[in-house]
Amino acid sequence: MDPLEAFESLDVRVGTIIEAERLAGLRKAAYKLVVDFGDGIGSKQSAAQITDLYEPADLIGRQVLAVVNLPPKRMGPFISEVLVLGVPDEENRVILIAPDRPAENGKKMF
Repeated sequence: MDPLEAFESLDVRVGTIIEAERLAGLRKAAYKLVVDFGDGIGSKQSAAQITDLYEPADLIGRQVLAVVNLPPKRMGPFISEVLVLGVPDEENRVILIAPDRPAENGKKMF
């Protein structure tokens, strides 16, 4: 598969975080996020290592971009269903990627 085909195979959607709490039992600190992707996909859970820059209460209602078509991944006792996207800052802390204006949950990135 060429790089463009690989990129196009990813299904990246916008969703709104509706739940956020600390995950116990992991080597690296992480939050359990529940992200609403609208009627077509529904709500999915994700383990996100974003504890350095974000507090759970600040995440509720925030829109994010996530890959929704990867296989589920076990992280300790937790199964992560989607990959919430972010980029590292100068100290390698994760900054979430989000639309700069409100978007309908479930809309696909293109």
